[in-house]
Amino acid sequence: MLILPAIDLFEGKAVRLLKGDYAQMTVYSERPQDVARDFAAQGASWAHLVDLEGARSGGTPNLETILKLKRESGLKCEVGGGIRGLEVIARYLDAGIDRVILGTAAVTEPGLVGEAIRRYKEKVAVGVDIRDGRVAVKGWTESSGLEAFAFCQRMQELGVRTLICTDISRDGAMRGANVALYQKLQAQFDVQVIASGGVSSLDDVRRLAALRLYGAIVGRAYYTGAVPLSEAIRLAAVRA
Repeated sequence: MLILPAIDLFEGKAVRLLKGDYAQMTVYSERPQDVARDFAAQGASWAHLVDLEGARSGGTPNLETILKLKRESGLKCEVGGGIRGLEVIARYLDAGIDRVILGTAAVTEPGLVGEAIRRYKEKVAVGVDIRDGRVAVKGWTESSGLEAFAFCQRMQELGVRTLICTDISRDGAMRGANVALYQKLQAQFDVQVIASGGVSSLDDVRRLAALRLYGAIVGRAYYTGAVPLSEAIRLAAVRA
């Protein structure tokens, strides 16, 4: 199982939100490229990056920061937040980003997903952000009303190979991963599932790795020291 440490970007800084609430933002670093270099030093091969400004209003306001931290760290990077058109997908992939994540656009424009998969195949993933069993959109500020598992089924039918599934109620809350949710997703769908939200201990890593998920994202727990990144990577590899 891959461990993908996360950097959420806002105004060029590495931050974390609590349950997706922009009013509950903690700034962890003014230099996110230094954070990315530490990821690489501890053995990570991928980073999960989110442009929070893009997620809320669209566009790529943190693109230069993202490219700088990729260049300086040497990590593979997946990026989400504000990717709502083919031109934005192309901008990231042409610049060397390894995978883009469609969120709001996957809900509002399923045709875009199909076309993006046709053009870019496995370089396009879909983020499934779940609150109370429904898919949330626009930086988690609104509910789409779509039932989460039905949405996942539709994405699989469109050819999506990677689903990044976040339990919003657990994100940044240090309450532990929703293992039951990921167990159901892994059993029901023939896609690469990345668990996101709530990974707050090495025990969470062990339990998710035992499900043989494709990956798990570590966010706040890295910044607080609750999950030593090098040890999490070692545990996930042992159970791969």
